[in-house]
Order: sequence, then C-alpha cells, then structure tokens
Amino acid sequence: MQSVNLSTVSEFVLVGLSDAPEARFLLFVLFLIVYLATMAGNITILVVVSTDSHLHHPMYFFLGNLSLLDILCPTVTVPKMLEALLLENKVISFTGCVLQLFFLIDVVGTEIFLLAVMAYDRYVAICHPLQYVNIVSMKLCAHLAIGTWVVGFFNSLLHTSLIFTLFFCDSNEVDQYYCDIPPMLTLSCSPTYSRELVILTVAGVLGSCAFVVTLMSYICILLAILGMNSSDSRHKAFSTCGSHLTVVCLFYGTTICTYVRPSSTYSPNQDRIVSMLYGILTPLLNPIIYCLRNKEIKCVLRRVTSQVRTAL
Repeated sequence: MQSVNLSTVSEFVLVGLSDAPEARFLLFVLFLIVYLATMAGNITILVVVSTDSHLHHPMYFFLGNLSLLDILCPTVTVPKMLEALLLENKVISFTGCVLQLFFLIDVVGTEIFLLAVMAYDRYVAICHPLQYVNIVSMKLCAHLAIGTWVVGFFNSLLHTSLIFTLFFCDSNEVDQYYCDIPPMLTLSCSPTYSRELVILTVAGVLGSCAFVVTLMSYICILLAILGMNSSDSRHKAFSTCGSHLTVVCLFYGTTICTYVRPSSTYSPNQDRIVSMLYGILTPLLNPIIYCLRNKEIKCVLRRVTSQVRTAL
C-alpha cells in the first residue's frame, strides 16, 4: 500500500448535477429550502433537549446527538452543491475533497452506531422498565455517545486514508455532487481491489454489528409488546418505537446500498438518488418524525411558543 499520495491531480470537478440553467436554478431553490428546513428543525430539537430540564433523560440525550449529526451531515455536502448550482463553480481542491469525504463518512458512521445505541435504549425501556434507571444511567449514556463518535472517527480515518493514498492521474471529474468512496474508487488509476476488500470488510463488520444490535433489540421489543395484556400499553410502546424504527429502516437501507458493495456495481444516477435519501432527506425527516410522534417534545414546543407569543 502506498504511504503517500502520488496523484498529479490537484483538484476535482463535481459533475453530478444538471447543466441546464433552468434546472440548476430550480434545484438550487429546492435544496436551499430543504437545507434551511433541516437546519431549523434539528437546531430546534437540539436547543429544546439541551435547555429544558424535563427532557434531560437518556432517550432525549441520544436524540440531541442525532440532531447534531443531522445538522452536520447535509452541511458537509449541501453548501458546495448549492455553490455549484448557483455559481457554476464545480471545482473542489484535493484537500477539500479529502475533508469532505472524511467528515461525511465520520458523520454517517457515527449515526449508524448511534441508531444501534438508541435501539438498545428502547429495548431496556420497554423490556426492563423497572430497572431502566439503574441500567441506562446518564454516565452510561455519555460513554455510549462518546464511543459512537470515536468509532465513527477512526472508521472514517481508515476509509479516507485508503482512498486518498491512491493515484489519481487521467481524469479529475467526480461523477457525484460530492466526494464519496464509490466514485473516487472508480476515478483512481491505481489497482483498487485490496483496498475495496478492506473497505467492504470493515464496513461490513461494523455495519453488521450495529444492524444485529438493532435487529435483536427490536425482536425483543416486539415479543415484549405482543405479550402485553393492555391494548393501550401495546399502542404506547409501538408509538414510542415507531419513529426510531422508521429512521433506522430508511438510513440503514440507503447507506448499506451505497457502501457495502464493490465499486464495479457503481451507478452514478442511482447512487445520486440514494445518497440524497440518507444525506438530505433523512436529516430533514428526523425532527419531523420525532416531533410529531413525541408528546413531551410537542408539549415543550407549545410551551416555548406560548412564552414567545406572550413576550411579544
């Protein structure tokens, strides 16, 4: 494996978006609205969860972490995409491409692990409610949250180093609207088999572990819910976990489709759509799903809105 980058390419061109002027403007407006809505929704949840003492519980602590990740994820890619759409500046420096890929993989990986931790939290809350406070302490929550961020960081560091110690020489056109692993592997002049094998192995092992934890947690949750005598209790339990399960299905499905496969199956048009699902749509939907399905957050938001109206 090469220890240094030998590329003759000093910058890349992101060619994953439409060149038609009318389409560019419409896409710019659309993605700007989505991005601003995503920021507003997730910042609202983050502020509410961090400032309201009624929400200083493990579930909302993890929800705050999720909102922070959903702020960071589109921020890594969308501003550059908006610049390309509005100013037609599709060029990104080699260093900028490295940083973009690193932070994207870091955030996506961390969110995968965080969703598994949140599934475990819901498992304990529903299957062991009397021991919940003792099992899921705030100290444990802090350790689990830090662990997800640390694992995400080192996972991204490995993937980024594997990609950008490759040789890029013939072309610098990245067939995507941001720097990502599949198009960068396709673009490289170097043999990529060994690195793809490492990437697939690491992504497969880590992703499978997170998926198994999530799957087993929800199997236990489902069995516990089906064993409840009260229909009201079953409905409340399903409602509590429904939002998390919705996010898990959308996020896991799209990220696995993108990263856990060989580069020979890379399809620019298909990957562009899939990447928008987990990189743009999911961060937008998360605050909507959690706010609409969580009574405590809705109560806090109503109380804050009422206080603002009174102050005005």
